[in-house]
Amino acid sequence: MTHSSLLRSDQTLFRDPDVFEFTYLPDHLHHRDAQVRELAFLLRPALRGASTGSAVLRGPPGTGKTTTVRRVFREVREETRKIVPVYVNCRHDRTALAVYRSIFAQVCGCPAPSAGRYLDEIKQGIAARLHDENAALVVCLDDANYLIAAGTYNLLLYQLLRLYEKWDVRKAGVFAITSDLALNLYAEADPSVRSVFHPTEVTFWPYTKTEVREILTDRARQGLYPGVISKVLLDRIAQIAADEQDVRIGIDLLRGAVQRAERDGRRRVGPDDVTAAARVITAPSLRSRAVELSAGERALLSRIAERSREGREMTSGAVFEAAREYLPVGKTSYHEHLNHLAEIGIVDLVPRVGKGREVRLRYDAGDVAAACGVRTKPAKTRTEHEVS
Repeated sequence: MTHSSLLRSDQTLFRDPDVFEFTYLPDHLHHRDAQVRELAFLLRPALRGASTGSAVLRGPPGTGKTTTVRRVFREVREETRKIVPVYVNCRHDRTALAVYRSIFAQVCGCPAPSAGRYLDEIKQGIAARLHDENAALVVCLDDANYLIAAGTYNLLLYQLLRLYEKWDVRKAGVFAITSDLALNLYAEADPSVRSVFHPTEVTFWPYTKTEVREILTDRARQGLYPGVISKVLLDRIAQIAADEQDVRIGIDLLRGAVQRAERDGRRRVGPDDVTAAARVITAPSLRSRAVELSAGERALLSRIAERSREGREMTSGAVFEAAREYLPVGKTSYHEHLNHLAEIGIVDLVPRVGKGREVRLRYDAGDVAAACGVRTKPAKTRTEHEVS
């Protein structure tokens, strides 16, 4: 390595490190035009003096739900005073008082007064400002499922959507976001809430690899100096993020790989940087998936990890023959277990030329074994007798 290829201590590979923060709003929102149009359509009546519509935004984590809403809200603030958009993170603010204090701060531009201990005082302050501005309120309840767990979901929806009944303001709109695909936020509402809560459902599907690569390429262009990462490695990161169905993993992995190269004083990211960063970043995702496995699926996965670590044959037939030596598993249940491991993204089942499929782990075999609660055996060293 030549001296010119090393960074000085006062140099950096990041043109703008903020580009890789999850709160960053990109200049261009890729592949969410349909969702933006849907939300804009719900807000448009307020520009004519009417009320805003409501929506439920559903999709897996890392599919752009929060970023899309925050981007739409930013444009609304820049272009009109007839709509007051408010964003509430329900992971942090779950009680009625906390949510209303957050709304007050954003509507009025200052913290709720310390004397405003009672909700009606805070609501009155919010309503007064909306009335003075003749503006419509729209509140985004991000991670609204946390309100359900806190027991405040129905109370808040009912009160927000009926503010107009007590104060002379327009009916508010609510955008409720959830990443829990098994949860129906509309069905969770009480009948009294459903009488005023008629949300449009806006779905956010996982990004494809091509879409992830475009998003990451844009982030690299804005946040890194030219030549820091190659197209080949960016493509590899995009594949990992697409497999995880979470673009945030790709952004975090890109940042982690660059930070590793920078710590070593190198001007370019290498394959080892991506590998090392991926092990750190994807491990929590692997563990969360492994927790949901049945005992039989976890036992099979640990055998797959061991065979992969030892470099043995990984056809589905060979894995089955090896597995049944240790596990009480029939062919039908074996294929059910194997297909489920593929469905949740821990293994790939790759068709082979001729017949059968090859079982490939998406993660490091040691990490998989650790997630299963077992340790893999060290890779076996072949003796001279075995080679001969």
